[in-house]
Amino acid sequence: MNRWVLLEHKILGTKLIDIHYDFLVEDKLDCLTWKFHEIPSLNKGVVKIVKQPNHRLVWLSRVKYQLSNNRGLVKRIDNGTFTRISHNEDSQELKIILNGKLLNGLFTIDGNFCQLTKNN
Repeated sequence: MNRWVLLEHKILGTKLIDIHYDFLVEDKLDCLTWKFHEIPSLNKGVVKIVKQPNHRLVWLSRVKYQLSNNRGLVKRIDNGTFTRISHNEDSQELKIILNGKLLNGLFTIDGNFCQLTKNN
């Protein structure tokens, strides 16, 4: 099954709140995972994205979860299925079509940048 999820991750510090987003894509036994601080908008240019260690598949089904050891709160804000267009691990490029409510269209990751564009 080709599932994906967009998670909001809030880390509550003593004086500030760090918020970032985790984007997970199902990949056989686990999830390819990236982190960004700004959600890509349709046809609005590129957003910086950082590859993270793969996450477990259980994250695809969690809606809200309190992390252990005061590492914050994770909440699902979008999810769906995807169609893989291409994936080149050597160049760190991934092109998939997402069908979510917030993320809907051609999602391209190229190195440390991602972009959401209309799917023709």
